[in-house]
Amino acid sequence: MINYRFLGRSGLKITEIVYGNWITHGSQVENEQATACVRAALDAGITSFDTADVYANTRAETVLGDALKGERRDGLEIFTKLFWPIGPRGANDAGLSRKHVMRGIEGSLTRLRTDYVDLYQAHRFDHSTPLEETMLAFSDIVRQGKALYIGVSEWTADEIRAGAALAKELHVPLISSQPQYSALYRVIEAEVIPASKEAGLGQIVWSPVAQGVLTGKYLPGQAVPAGSRATDTNGGATFIARFLEDDALLVRVQKLAPIAAKLDLTMAQFAVAWVLQNDNVAAAIIGASRPEQIVENVKASGVTIPAEIMAEVDEALGESVLRDPALTAPNSPKSRP
Repeated sequence: MINYRFLGRSGLKITEIVYGNWITHGSQVENEQATACVRAALDAGITSFDTADVYANTRAETVLGDALKGERRDGLEIFTKLFWPIGPRGANDAGLSRKHVMRGIEGSLTRLRTDYVDLYQAHRFDHSTPLEETMLAFSDIVRQGKALYIGVSEWTADEIRAGAALAKELHVPLISSQPQYSALYRVIEAEVIPASKEAGLGQIVWSPVAQGVLTGKYLPGQAVPAGSRATDTNGGATFIARFLEDDALLVRVQKLAPIAAKLDLTMAQFAVAWVLQNDNVAAAIIGASRPEQIVENVKASGVTIPAEIMAEVDEALGESVLRDPALTAPNSPKSRP
């Protein structure tokens, strides 16, 4: 079964493999198949689920809420996020203003069929709203019992420190950071992770298999496989494109296959296990369009990768690894979207 880890410096335990429904539910995958994936996640021991109001313009939350109907609520950890425009995209339908935060949680709770979420996250930093306004709104939501903990996603180290200082002042549990992280994309290591450790936040990382590139199925000089994320016109192809444009990177990725085989892991399992070796990572988010993908990827839980094999990964990937901490800041728009 899947291991549990504490999230940051809190008493909340989450499964170290989290099922997320970005891109898939409500868009790429039909509802029946999405429900089958959620059931497979539950059967595999996953109790932690990640979504956001913007995924499929709120439909992903609805699909997840429907799929979890009838499950014992106290046995689940449900995470959602807000920031990006949703609905009719009115002037206050985006960002982290008090109005959007207070109304946003109500919409998410309705769609998720629950009266609280375990973790409510700021999907990006809002440069258009005073941080004090945002943090006070989050603290009110926690005090109302509509969220138990709060977190952030793709915030810089300085933004995390500022948010943590206000959270401490307001006595609200800010416990998580949700950044992109993989063996190919390590921009959080230099600054975000040290700041998070100082503030008591743990990482719930997304894209541990680099949009599928680290599965090894995308081969240098060859057409992308039919039906893969690289062919998805609902958003998947856009996010993976930057990896596929570099044949040298794809050549390096193929070197990971024999390294993973030393631990009797597939390349996908190895990629997920790799991020879990970082002691500030509480969990890795996996997505799926088919139940069998979940069954396979959960085998990464509990894996220990020896230091010498971690070093082999570094040597294999070499200069293809992105490490520049400055890459986090552009993820948050300078004006409200």
